[in-house]
Amino acid sequence: MPIDSLLAEVSRHHFPNAPATPAQIAAFEARVGWKLDADLRAFYLHCDGAALFEPVPDADYRILPLAEIRRARVAIFGRDEDAYGSPSLYALVDMQDTNYVVVDVDPKFPRYPLFDAFHETFPKVDPIAPSFEEFLARALKSGGRSFWLEE
Repeated sequence: MPIDSLLAEVSRHHFPNAPATPAQIAAFEARVGWKLDADLRAFYLHCDGAALFEPVPDADYRILPLAEIRRARVAIFGRDEDAYGSPSLYALVDMQDTNYVVVDVDPKFPRYPLFDAFHETFPKVDPIAPSFEEFLARALKSGGRSFWLEE
């Protein structure tokens, strides 16, 4: 399903935030030192984060607003040191209890892949989806379950 259709579904059936402005995206990219890929840019121009299935604070799937995205090792351990995980992994989706879906923003990827970051085993991560578009499509079909744990 194309990203535009997925974003329309987020707006119709879930709990999106107001869109990010191009200036907010530019400020975010300057802060983190990497550019959003096409999928993430489309998402954040549509909504600056969203809760899927349940509103905050009950949402198990909370796609973070730009202001809350930070390195996964900082989100999980509060430490920004290489011993605590790769500097290219960023927390993108809060799954509750310091468990996250993280995105790898290494510039070698044209579309950033997503990984499961279970706080008890991080910095080990398990692949979930090769792009945000695929992740969002599968998440929206999941009924609120962590679809990658059921495979």
